[in-house]
Amino acid sequence: MPRKTLRTCCSENLLTALLCISALPALMPHSALAETNQNATREQPMRIAMLANGKTLTFKLEDNHTTRDFVALLPLDLALEDYASTEKISTLSRKLTTEGAPSGYTPAAKDFAYYAPWGNIAIFHKGFKYSPGLIKLGTLESDLDLIRQPGPLNVRFELIKEKKKK
Repeated sequence: MPRKTLRTCCSENLLTALLCISALPALMPHSALAETNQNATREQPMRIAMLANGKTLTFKLEDNHTTRDFVALLPLDLALEDYASTEKISTLSRKLTTEGAPSGYTPAAKDFAYYAPWGNIAIFHKGFKYSPGLIKLGTLESDLDLIRQPGPLNVRFELIKEKKKK
């Protein structure tokens, strides 16, 4: 049986290492791979627009699983209703993932959130107490005048496409 040279052993080990590295994407869970790729390419926070009554309001989004699941529904037409003189809410067509979400949080005016127990989104125009099951999706960057107006509000949410830097 011929003896392996040092060069042959090193070549075999290098080839094995390269094969293992090239197999990693196939072995990673799809969500972990997608999140890794997404985080590597996202330099700016995601933003969405809410169009209503001829006005456009913008939201800066949080980087979490629940927010990404909401963005997957866009574009989205909803009717927002007043709730508790504190927020406008609307129930979504399906529940969003709560993977990795905190158990709840204390919302402030301008917060855009998802209330997991009911499956609805909320835009707060007043602060509120700590709420279990509430997940922050983002923050309103525009003024609150439109949200504070009483009565239902028909809106359309759209993702704002960020211009790529050259």
